[in-house]
Amino acid sequence: MLFGKRERVVNKILIVEDEPLTAFDNETMIADAGYEVVATHDRFADAVATLDRERVDLILCDVRLTGERSGIDLAQVAKNRGIPVLFATGLPPENASDLVLGCLLKPYNDRTLKAALRAVDQHLAGEKTKPPKGLTLYGLNDA
Repeated sequence: MLFGKRERVVNKILIVEDEPLTAFDNETMIADAGYEVVATHDRFADAVATLDRERVDLILCDVRLTGERSGIDLAQVAKNRGIPVLFATGLPPENASDLVLGCLLKPYNDRTLKAALRAVDQHLAGEKTKPPKGLTLYGLNDA
C-alpha cells in the first residue's frame, strides 16, 4: 500500500488465562497496543460461550486453565471454527503445531507481546515475518 499502512488482520482478541495477574497484564498491554480485548476468561466453557456470541480474530491462550478442560481443548474448538490461537505458555504441548498458529513462551514483557502480535498479524496476512525471541510461528514459509 502506497504511503500507508495496511489494515490489521487481528483487531479483536480473546484472552484465556488462569493466572489473574497475567490476565490483567495481557489486557492492559493488548489494549495499549490498539487491539480490542473481547473478553478475558480462565475457563474453557466461558471462552467457548464468548466465541458463540462474539467475532474474535485471535485467541491468546494459556495451555493450563481453571477447571477440567485445557487450552488444548479450546485450541481444537477454535481450529474447527477457523479462529487462530496463539498459546502463551511456559511449556508448549508436543502437538502445538497441529492446533495453533504459534507459541509465545512465558515469561514475556510488554515489548515482546506487542512484537509477537505484530508478527502474528503479518503471518496471517501472508507477509514474511521474523518472529521476536520467544515466539515460534508454525507453518512459516521460507520464500
